[in-house]
Amino acid sequence: MKKIAVALIAASTVGALALTGCSSDDRDSEATPTSSGSAAALPGFPADATIGVALPQKTSENWVLAEQLFNDGLKDAGFKPIVQFGNSGVPEQQNQIQAMTEQGAKVIVVGAIDGSQLGSQLQAAKDAGAYIIAYDRLVKNTPAVDQYIAFDNFKVGELQGQALLDGLGKLKGDKPYNIELVAGSPDDANATPFFEGAMSILQPKIDDGTLKVVSGQTTFDQVATQGWKAENVQKRFDTIMSANYADGTELQGVLSPNDTLARGVLTSVKQAGQTEVPVITGQDSEVESVKLIMQGVQYSTIYKDTRELVAETIKAIQAVQKGEQPEINDTKSYNNGVKVVPSYLLEPKIVTKDNAAEVYANDATLAPLTK
Repeated sequence: MKKIAVALIAASTVGALALTGCSSDDRDSEATPTSSGSAAALPGFPADATIGVALPQKTSENWVLAEQLFNDGLKDAGFKPIVQFGNSGVPEQQNQIQAMTEQGAKVIVVGAIDGSQLGSQLQAAKDAGAYIIAYDRLVKNTPAVDQYIAFDNFKVGELQGQALLDGLGKLKGDKPYNIELVAGSPDDANATPFFEGAMSILQPKIDDGTLKVVSGQTTFDQVATQGWKAENVQKRFDTIMSANYADGTELQGVLSPNDTLARGVLTSVKQAGQTEVPVITGQDSEVESVKLIMQGVQYSTIYKDTRELVAETIKAIQAVQKGEQPEINDTKSYNNGVKVVPSYLLEPKIVTKDNAAEVYANDATLAPLTK
């Protein structure tokens, strides 16, 4: 894994990405590529400085992998890493960021549990001279964030919405189609652009009658899943299935924002006695869901290579250490409520059984699952 991380850190920077769509909360307009070094120089810091990485709960395989990659990659780059999970919730993550500041961290990378509740801690870190990077999840309502590094989250939603439509047309015969919607945790800043991206594709088809949301639950608040927990979405779908599908009506499709929740939905549908598997989307390319995709049970997932995301983050840290502005490729799209945060966005990839072998060809863990 060290070799992979080092190789990716040394690799050439991914080119500027073409973006589509917009979110009323986070995205204002199209991306504008910007070269590194175009803004004022930074003060820099010692090459062996402490770097803090505050990660959320271990709710997916990608977060666990990120922990290892940050530890290995930062050490290989000469830094002293402090990499911690806030498994007990927001107060623990707040305390961790405060401790990183007290230990002299020159950069703090934040994968926020709740991006709206870290303003005080991040401002204190900024006041102490730290550079703040929002990793994967946008930090909200604070000027104390210097850069956002993530996959294009609105595009993720667009890909999921289109995959649901494609799967229904391919597997479920003539329209209209009975579907249900799932969104992520309301305290995660990514959950909204995921949902809005998907609904930019699905809402016109709901409006013209191609799709029918049988439960009537269509707003983000109605379909959100607290904590991204499978048991929470399963309880909700147990109720949906008994109230709306017990008469033999078939649930034909489900928009799910990630793989963990997709598996929770599938469990509920099976326990409700439905023999036909609904077309269901996902995200994160978790091992169990990739297996289900190859078996024809889950229709799609999204591949966001954590190795690339961590490597780009470490590359940004190395630039800041040298007193250089890190590269960004988006200067307009992500407004956190206080400022538009300069961003570097990577391109997500849709994965179905048809293209899994190609997409995962260079992933030592996932490629064997496609044989």
